[in-house]
Amino acid sequence: MSTTSSTPPTPSKSVTARALSVLGAFSALTPKLNLSQISRATGLPVATVFRLAGELEEGGFLQRDGSNFYSLGIKLWEMGLLTPVHGRLREIAMPFLLNLQYRTRETVQLAVLDGLDAVYVEKLTSEVGVPIQSRIGSRIPLHATAVGQVLLAYADSSLIDQVVDSPLTKYTDETITSKRALLRELSNVRDRGYAYSASEYLDGAVAIAAPVFVNGKIEAATGVVNYDNRADIEECYSSLLEACTGFSARLEELKKSGQSY
Repeated sequence: MSTTSSTPPTPSKSVTARALSVLGAFSALTPKLNLSQISRATGLPVATVFRLAGELEEGGFLQRDGSNFYSLGIKLWEMGLLTPVHGRLREIAMPFLLNLQYRTRETVQLAVLDGLDAVYVEKLTSEVGVPIQSRIGSRIPLHATAVGQVLLAYADSSLIDQVVDSPLTKYTDETITSKRALLRELSNVRDRGYAYSASEYLDGAVAIAAPVFVNGKIEAATGVVNYDNRADIEECYSSLLEACTGFSARLEELKKSGQSY
């Protein structure tokens, strides 16, 4: 006698989910991919990727070069400009970031929290080349970067617990990889009002970062970074604090007046 399983088969991904997984395969570290690479990244058959990539290319969501490598298309760029973080928040921040970069002559960053990562939403660079890991749109670890530690230090306790209880990836010899050490560093950040990081994510990168609050809740983190082991980076703190204070005040004004950002 034949028997049947009482457990229903797992439904396959919808077309929308498969298309989104194709788009999600691209990142700041992998901005160009061929069909085989997309297939490996998504777990989808090459034939499926070929069909979806063709449709996404036709709609302007992907573009393909002469070597049959795909990258994100102009349609996504246009849509990205409509997001609050990419658009209004960056627009409001820009005068403060420009002044900070002028005064410090260093690379200036603006980052926000997204899930268990920090995301760079703006970066004004000095004359020194910027590593690809720290370009706009890059996701960076909360435990190993100055802006990440600021965002984490002032986050909800449940998020802090989730991060510190997770494996802490080691990027350099200076990366904090123990729960106790990270909790101690987050406490230091709250005590002094800013984070300091030296070669924790990228060798040679030293940074300080401070919070941008809106009515007592952290909205973003602003950082000053040098990629050549600058020993006195903390001397930039007064300029950083002035920028964050001004940015916070402007955001609070907009919120009080009922305007969105």
